[in-house]
Amino acid sequence: MSILLLAKLLVAYLLGSVSGALLVGRLRNVDIRTLGSGNAGGTNAFRTQGLAFAAAVVAIDVGKGVLATGIGVLPVGLVTPSPLAQALACGYACAIGHVWPVFHGFRGGKGAATLAGALIAVAPGATVLPMIVWLATLVATGYVGLSTVLAAASLPLVLLLLASGRTFAPYMLFGLASAALIVFTHRENLKRMRAGTEHRFERARLLGRLDGDDPK
Repeated sequence: MSILLLAKLLVAYLLGSVSGALLVGRLRNVDIRTLGSGNAGGTNAFRTQGLAFAAAVVAIDVGKGVLATGIGVLPVGLVTPSPLAQALACGYACAIGHVWPVFHGFRGGKGAATLAGALIAVAPGATVLPMIVWLATLVATGYVGLSTVLAAASLPLVLLLLASGRTFAPYMLFGLASAALIVFTHRENLKRMRAGTEHRFERARLLGRLDGDDPK
């Protein structure tokens, strides 16, 4: 791995370390890591601070992923790996920075929005099926964490269908690594689901209301 590529990955990681939740939180003098689930991400921001706050957080976190892929394709003399591979690697490094931010004591969010931003930048069509999976799971169950995990799990299959030739390895590595990261960062959500203590987003759980279930 060249020094130039390492430099790109480092810059992308540092960009990811700028937490949207904590940045916006400074405007309200609040650290959402001390509230709700303690996670510095969009879901906890919405539950504890409301829609406008959460929308700003998600916009920043998605934007980081988009910008990171731009860092990856900067023409600074690198021939290999391919521009696509560099873009995806930088997008992933940005997500790592979001999850473990050096500027915030290595306590960040769960990485989904930042990974989505990277994917939007390089293959926007690949986001369609994961978004459908996410919405369908949320409507059916009300579990945001489960929705995100299943959406991430669908990503390698989507990229398998899109990838060909020289794009196969970069897409598949990104898809598999992204799915693994999302499962890891949502491991506590999955444990709480098994224990029956995971929080449901009842307003989104349309099927439960149609079936006459009482909110928990």
